[in-house]
Amino acid sequence: MLIRICLIAAIIFGLAVGILNFITVKDKIVALQTDLADTKTKLADTTTRLHKTERQLADTKAALDATNLVLQATAKERDDAVTQAAAQTKRANQLADELKKTKDALEDAQAQLAAYKATGFTPEQVLSLGKTLRQTQDTLTAVQDENKLLGQQIVKLKNELAFYRDPQYVVQLPASIKGTVLVSDPKWDFVVLSVGQDQGVLEHGELLVNRNGKLVAKVRVTSVQKDRSIANVMPGWKLGELLEGDQVIPAHPASS
Repeated sequence: MLIRICLIAAIIFGLAVGILNFITVKDKIVALQTDLADTKTKLADTTTRLHKTERQLADTKAALDATNLVLQATAKERDDAVTQAAAQTKRANQLADELKKTKDALEDAQAQLAAYKATGFTPEQVLSLGKTLRQTQDTLTAVQDENKLLGQQIVKLKNELAFYRDPQYVVQLPASIKGTVLVSDPKWDFVVLSVGQDQGVLEHGELLVNRNGKLVAKVRVTSVQKDRSIANVMPGWKLGELLEGDQVIPAHPASS
């Protein structure tokens, strides 16, 4: 009898404990379900905010890209404006220079016009005077050339006369004569020189031939042309072979 009572008591106790555990677990399950529902709600809110933030971020990026395009366009416009400004400045400077030159030319023309008016001549008279002046200048140039030629001939004739009167006569040449040997013939001992009548060379004149400051020979002129002359090596004065490029100077320079 006691055993039954104990078994019944144990069963009742077990049921009581099971019921108590069931109630406790149920409360925990309810609490967990409540927490899960709250978490889902929070997750949904977070997801919504995330999508909203993503949309805002996309809008911000689009706005930033648009701003960058505007900035690039603005920078290009600025660069173009700077280039145009530089070109305009350069053009303005050129125009200013041209304007100054034009003003100077105008002032010069006005001065010339004033000088022309002060002469009292008509345009036809001025043209006639200019033509006459040019003709006179041409004639003067021709006369000067002719006088120069006559002077050279007179000097040549005086030199020849003096030489024929006295074979020992020493022909003096201008001290300014400086020439070179153009052609040298060692067989016949004659040379062609780069100086002639225009430089004052005279027949029978004597010149010293040197190379690097060293005397090579003395030559005597036998023929004179406008800018050339021919000379023979004087006996006893050939100290070396004459070469093209050797320098010549008067042996008896005239005193100035």
